Amino acid sequence: MYPTPGVDTALAAANSEDVTKTALTYRDYEALPDDGRRYEIHDGELSVTPAPGSLHQIVSANLLRALLRHVPATAPGLLLHAPLDVILADTTIVRPDIVYLAPDRLDHVSRRGIEGAPTLAVEILSPSTQTIDRAIKTRLYARHELPYLWLIDPEARTIESFVLQRDRYLLDLTATGLEPVDLPPFTALDLVPDTLWP
Repeated sequence: MYPTPGVDTALAAANSEDVTKTALTYRDYEALPDDGRRYEIHDGELSVTPAPGSLHQIVSANLLRALLRHVPATAPGLLLHAPLDVILADTTIVRPDIVYLAPDRLDHVSRRGIEGAPTLAVEILSPSTQTIDRAIKTRLYARHELPYLWLIDPEARTIESFVLQRDRYLLDLTATGLEPVDLPPFTALDLVPDTLWP
């Protein structure tokens, strides 16, 4: 592995009590290795998690197929999936599993990824990311005014749909089973939760 300027310095600082912590930026993020792990920067701090496992990827593919039947045919806008950088700020870069941008946010698309909050972010939970997705990233999304967030738990076989109210998320719906549901921001989605699980 080659040295990563800035990142190596920041990691050394994090491990030393005598050195002031260095906030990482998008420039440091660009220097990270492409080694299969998922790198994100949360308020200047590096977060590293393993690559998603097969259950995660199956659920992601099944959900993406269902949403592609709806976007853009019924709901105008753009649907994208990981790996994709969502740059909420210079010191906050995340990689949701799926994002949707309504027409009013299409100008957020750039060559680097998504610059600013999309309309919807979908996070598929796994044992290694559950705490990060439920706590840290949820707070970051709320602060950067992401209107809608779905947390999908393959182990519990649930979809939790959250809507931003002022500065925090309120649970709109927990979906399970064989009943078709509409999840904001979509109408007439008729998503059957049990079609996501292998």
